[in-house]
Amino acid sequence: MSAQPAPAAGRRARDIILDTSRTAVLVLSVLLIVYISYDTFENIDFLANRRYMTFQLWVCVGFIADFFIEMYYAPAKWRYVRTRFLYLLLSIPYLNILDATGTVLSYNALYFVRFIPLARGALALSIVFGYFSKNAITSLLMSYLVMLVMVVYFCSLIFYQAEHAVNPQVDTYWTALWWAGMNMGTAGCDVSPMTVAGRIVGVVLPIAGMIIFPLFTVYLTDYVKRHSSRQQ
Repeated sequence: MSAQPAPAAGRRARDIILDTSRTAVLVLSVLLIVYISYDTFENIDFLANRRYMTFQLWVCVGFIADFFIEMYYAPAKWRYVRTRFLYLLLSIPYLNILDATGTVLSYNALYFVRFIPLARGALALSIVFGYFSKNAITSLLMSYLVMLVMVVYFCSLIFYQAEHAVNPQVDTYWTALWWAGMNMGTAGCDVSPMTVAGRIVGVVLPIAGMIIFPLFTVYLTDYVKRHSSRQQ
């Protein structure tokens, strides 16, 4: 009888550590989104902003730490590594590595690199929002909705940063956001990108839309089936 409390205490400690790590990842993700948004709207050179570079480095360190904490407690460690290896790749502080090694890239290329940790944060947000529902289809829908919003927002930031100084059609951020939303919906927009970065984003958005939007059909089909079953 005396041997029973130890495993229970171990499970409680594991749950506390995992919950703390996941909460820290969410907080860091939100702060990173706010930081990048502010710098974009204020036209601040992020490479010259040493506070931002330091902050992103520690965010990436937190993401990497979370990966190994989750791996340590995973029942099947190699399976966890195989399924979550992308998370580790997205957590590497590439921007800080490029800065430390003196590697020279174009400003637009560096701006894309800057969004790599944000992709890791968006994945974390989508997973947590998916936990809100016990239904697998609804959980998947919520995860994809978060991903859809994040993709539109991130692409609108990239498009605005790349185009607003050279494209007279992109006079405000709201124009960039409208452009991103319309392209994600594959409806198109009368705003034409003039930069390479803008054209790349213009290709990524409709592809992402064609991948994400069919999920709504799956969800509606599942909802109708469940509703019909309850009626019967």
